Amino acid sequence: MPEVASRAHLEAMVPTIQRALKDAGIAASDLDGIAVTAGPGLAGALLVGVSAAKAYAYALGKPLYGVNHLASHICVDQLEHGPLPEPTMALLVSGGHSSLLLAPDITSDVRPLGSTIDDAAGEAFDKVARVLNLGFPGGPVIDRWAREGDPEAIRFPRGLTGPRDPRYDFSFSGLKTAVARWIEAKRAAGEEVPVADVSASFQEAVVDVLTRKAVRACKDNGVDHLMIGGGVAANSRLRAMAQRRCEDAGIRLRVPRPKLCTDNGAMVAALGAEMVARNRPASAWDLSADSSLPVTETHVPDPHAHGRGHDHDHFHELSKGNLYS
Repeated sequence: MPEVASRAHLEAMVPTIQRALKDAGIAASDLDGIAVTAGPGLAGALLVGVSAAKAYAYALGKPLYGVNHLASHICVDQLEHGPLPEPTMALLVSGGHSSLLLAPDITSDVRPLGSTIDDAAGEAFDKVARVLNLGFPGGPVIDRWAREGDPEAIRFPRGLTGPRDPRYDFSFSGLKTAVARWIEAKRAAGEEVPVADVSASFQEAVVDVLTRKAVRACKDNGVDHLMIGGGVAANSRLRAMAQRRCEDAGIRLRVPRPKLCTDNGAMVAALGAEMVARNRPASAWDLSADSSLPVTETHVPDPHAHGRGHDHDHFHELSKGNLYS
């Protein structure tokens, strides 16, 4: 519920920042810059973050960096495994995105190779869990049930894996429908639904497609490593199959620990730190949240970066208009 999420963001923003500074043992004045997700995401929640970031940056006299949520998911791996190789091949898998991205430079050059044309992998997990009456979110609970099931019990379809299908795009809508119909047929016949086997077989179909296309993208583009991020990257079967297939193909796998895979502040800070370290232009004071910010825009720089991008007088001129209306 976007409105509830926005209010929760507003209530938690200042206490969260205060606690983060206290836990880190630093003062706000010690910061080198303020990074914030400019998009993509829920517009209301993004606006709360962007407004807070502007206030902190202005009050502290620090540069402001509006960064891309998806690029941040890639950059967070630096906190786990050190500097990213260049180029980096990334498979991002979450509730809203399933994407293959090639990043020659995480701060300025991210190239989309493929994405989901319908339901993202995380959405499919949630919807199948709902049909199985397993609750929400679906990813963790299906992962748990799948450990007790047979991944070969049911041969569910693998979308977009034919010779004429797009090489790097994903489709999980057909798989979700196939699982739902299989379950409905069992129930209509008065038979018990084997939850563990359904979970394992469904999960195997998703993971098979994700890892197969990711390894193919690495080979096609001459990249000898693969980074996997996003909430679904916490899935144990995805990690295991990716590890095996990468080893077979001579590809190094990088997957952050589960807490860094789901949406978190550390990933935004990681990308912001790279912007500072590489002397990328800061964002302007009239930075706006963009719920559909494309991944090719790793951050939103000030178009007048060599002019008065962080001039406080310019900020006051903007605030006289409708910047906060």
